[in-house]
Amino acid sequence: MGRVGLAAESAHGVEGGATFPRTLSSYDDENLAGVFAKLAHRARQEPFNVVATLIFLGAITHTFLVGKFVALSRRERRAYEALEEVENHPEHGEKIAGKRDRLLFRAEVYHFLGEVEAVFGIWGIPLAVAIVCYKDWGTMVRYISGASFAEPVFVVAVMAIASTRPVLRFSELCLARLAALGGATPGAWWLSILTAGPLLGSFITEPAAMTICALLLKRRFYALQPSGKLRYATLGLLFVNVSVGGTLSHFAAPPVVMIAHQWNWGFAYMLTHFGWKAAAGIVAANFVYFTGFRTEWRALAGRAPLAARQERPIPWSVTITHLLFIAWTVLVSHHAPLVILGLLFFLAYVEAAARHQQPLNLRGSLLVGFFLAALVIHGGCQQWWIEPVLSSLGRWPLMIGATLLTALNDNAAITYLASLVPGFSDGLKYAVVAGAVTGGGLTVIANAPNPAGQSILQGQFGEGGISPVKLLISAIVPTLIMGAAFMLLP
Repeated sequence: MGRVGLAAESAHGVEGGATFPRTLSSYDDENLAGVFAKLAHRARQEPFNVVATLIFLGAITHTFLVGKFVALSRRERRAYEALEEVENHPEHGEKIAGKRDRLLFRAEVYHFLGEVEAVFGIWGIPLAVAIVCYKDWGTMVRYISGASFAEPVFVVAVMAIASTRPVLRFSELCLARLAALGGATPGAWWLSILTAGPLLGSFITEPAAMTICALLLKRRFYALQPSGKLRYATLGLLFVNVSVGGTLSHFAAPPVVMIAHQWNWGFAYMLTHFGWKAAAGIVAANFVYFTGFRTEWRALAGRAPLAARQERPIPWSVTITHLLFIAWTVLVSHHAPLVILGLLFFLAYVEAAARHQQPLNLRGSLLVGFFLAALVIHGGCQQWWIEPVLSSLGRWPLMIGATLLTALNDNAAITYLASLVPGFSDGLKYAVVAGAVTGGGLTVIANAPNPAGQSILQGQFGEGGISPVKLLISAIVPTLIMGAAFMLLP
């Protein structure tokens, strides 16, 4: 979620002098012992809290069912296509046409319900209705209007720029040099993309790194039709590695950006406390999975040797201009109007340099932006339970708790809410950030760049798309390795 402005003490809506959502200090429960006592007290004082959280849990449950809706959509569409010839029958044409219309409508509805990026937006409707019912229309309007959507806008822009041919080609050339050290085999490409790509996110931001890695994996790895187990193992590694790969710096990973200024964590601090451990964990996790599938690597190398494609060269001036647009987007990432202005200039430049471009498809980046914007709206109503849960834990239990909570609520929201807990020691600060980035690959909603990877690679996992359960299972091993690196390395 990143820079989403989920300030527990900010007033998104005002009604009778009270803020919405309620400030954490307004519950006056500092003297209550136990997290459950605090949660019960807050639920009694503000029953809307329970409603908002139930709606949020409904959205999370929906994300695990998107494959079912996709299957239903395909079934309805097949039935629609099967009646195509019958529709022209002179006796039953009108009746069949009406039936086909209903089948097509249901197919589109199921397809929309099966878009994981649309899930939280869909569940935003009952949340808005609940706010109106429990409060009023004005409170709902002020709450949504007052939310900060800088992070979704930033992700849309950086995804759009990073997915262009010049940036992708430049990244591919850089990674090709690493892959050449291993003979440019599928396994060498796999290792290069999953090792260097995520660490690159510390400098071009995690959303850009996710976009580039996913596109290169799609071309260099998934196109070889690996086994289902290796497909999901790669996806789990990608999500976990990108989540921790942005911790070499203080400006690239959304959960770090949320607290870096407030806690005075600069580049040197991140590199010495997090960055080198993240790099060690990435190498270790990649090694475990690479050796575990060593038999399949030999089969893939023999099945489809990678011949270099002859492509029209791209002038360095065009590539450098694209990289400068990424740099501008990162520089002004806190300021949505400037990000949008840069994106508009970039779109104009793409038209001017059309000969060196590929068709620019904004659908994926816009869907991811919609997903994050909806998550911002939902996340603002979840602080009532996240804050007491985090503040009740010790150092390592806090890290484990942050890891688990991240799977259910974007890791940037976890770190930001942790920054509001009074009296956090340096050890607790380290633990909550380490846990947040460690758990960033467990689900699609755990880390802001994950929907970008999901959008790009969705078609590589069959008709049902990416299974949330299989993603969770495939990410457990690298998550444990990353957790061990942050806990055990000095």
